[in-house]
Amino acid sequence: MVTFVDRVTLHLRAGKGGNGCVSVRREKFKPLAGPDGGNGGHGGDVVLVSDPQVTTLLSYHHSPHRSAGNGGFGMGDNRSGAIGESLELTVPVGTVVKDPSGDVLVDMLEPGMRFVVAPGGLGGLGNASLANPKRKAPGFALLGTPGWEGDVLLELKTVADVALVGYPSAGKSSLIAAISAARPKIADYPFTTLHPNLGVVQAGDVRFTVADVPGLIEGASEGKGLGLEFLRHVERCTALVHVLDCATLEPGRDPLSDLDVILAELAAYPVPDGQVSLLERPQLVALNKVDVPEAKDLADLVRPELEARGFRVFDISTVSHEGLRNLTFALGDLITRHRVEQASAPAPERIVIRPKAAERDFSVRVEGGTYGNIYRILGEKPVRWVQQTDFQNEEAVGYLADRLERLGVEDQLFRSGATPGATVVIGEGDGIIFDWEPSVTSAAELMTAPRGTDPRLLQSTRRTTSERRERYHDSMDAKAAARAELEAERRAERGQDGGDAE
Repeated sequence: MVTFVDRVTLHLRAGKGGNGCVSVRREKFKPLAGPDGGNGGHGGDVVLVSDPQVTTLLSYHHSPHRSAGNGGFGMGDNRSGAIGESLELTVPVGTVVKDPSGDVLVDMLEPGMRFVVAPGGLGGLGNASLANPKRKAPGFALLGTPGWEGDVLLELKTVADVALVGYPSAGKSSLIAAISAARPKIADYPFTTLHPNLGVVQAGDVRFTVADVPGLIEGASEGKGLGLEFLRHVERCTALVHVLDCATLEPGRDPLSDLDVILAELAAYPVPDGQVSLLERPQLVALNKVDVPEAKDLADLVRPELEARGFRVFDISTVSHEGLRNLTFALGDLITRHRVEQASAPAPERIVIRPKAAERDFSVRVEGGTYGNIYRILGEKPVRWVQQTDFQNEEAVGYLADRLERLGVEDQLFRSGATPGATVVIGEGDGIIFDWEPSVTSAAELMTAPRGTDPRLLQSTRRTTSERRERYHDSMDAKAAARAELEAERRAERGQDGGDAE
């Protein structure tokens, strides 16, 4: 049964924003007292919170799909929709949050850190918020936008002061059990430790944490054994303790060869930029199991060579507790010096947040298509406006056209070579596809058409004043010509009658 998980993929969905409301207030003697549609509520966020009481990502391994609450719909009488309930997910301190491509989003190093990993959608505006002196009673409202939906990778890197490294069955779990209150599983077979164990050690006035990292073998940095899976837990440690087994019975193994293998694996493991490599950190050597006579003799034999390499060597026994006090106090001195150096280090550069420089809110990308060029409009604002538009409402479509025109989309399409009737797509993928017809002017605010309609989408047959005047003049000219022709005929008839009488 799995009891420890340090890497998991979360499938998250933030809450969707609620739709705005279309409503007109009706009172006695005031059947149309003005719009009163409320706004929709914002969708809930998904927030990661670092909690020192959490030590594993096990709960997310069993249930990786998490979602926040949706925002409520707006209502009449200027009532806004309820805000969606946010979802807080607690993670261990030291959790690194990455996107699916592996880029680091945030490193949860400090207790209590909060990170909005999936922002909720925006609530749509009701027609009361869309009203203005020129559009007094909008017949439409904006829709809520969907919340962020996608995957994130959580990777736990243990935050400890000291890491115990060494071959399987070297006695690392026994050592952490002897110097702290931790009670890891201990057995006489390799790879007993399947996940890092943490213990708190008190050495005089100094308190520090020790991590027992699962055993390393040759080739661990290339994926052999369990070492590669857990070497990342060594990244955040201040000091390393090489636990060497002086009582091993395996042929071809001795403390010196074991140390060489471990050092080679630590050197082959790449640490993130800005961190000190594993081999450059303070290192101590603990020759374990010296309670066995043969192991004591071997420890006396290899100690001079280890000291010649520059290591501080301690003979220890987790059974008799020999040498453990000296080891813990030496580690306490290392941790104390490190903390003093950190405290005296210059303060990090102050971060100044300045407003973002003016940027174009959109871009037009020309793509080749089977039946001609496709002009794709990309940008946060155009995509969001499309999501907020109810395409079943012609007035809402006209409002979208006005917003895009004011943003400068039409001018940019002209510059990109678009012609009337060209195919335009808003957003990535399929997006919203339409045939572009440039507008001469924006007149949504001046329209007096029935609510919910846009006369610009209709083929108007109403004649203009000049057309009526021209038709009237043509009619008068035709009547005058008909009267003249009739008068001419009458004169001709009278002339004929007079000639016959003579």
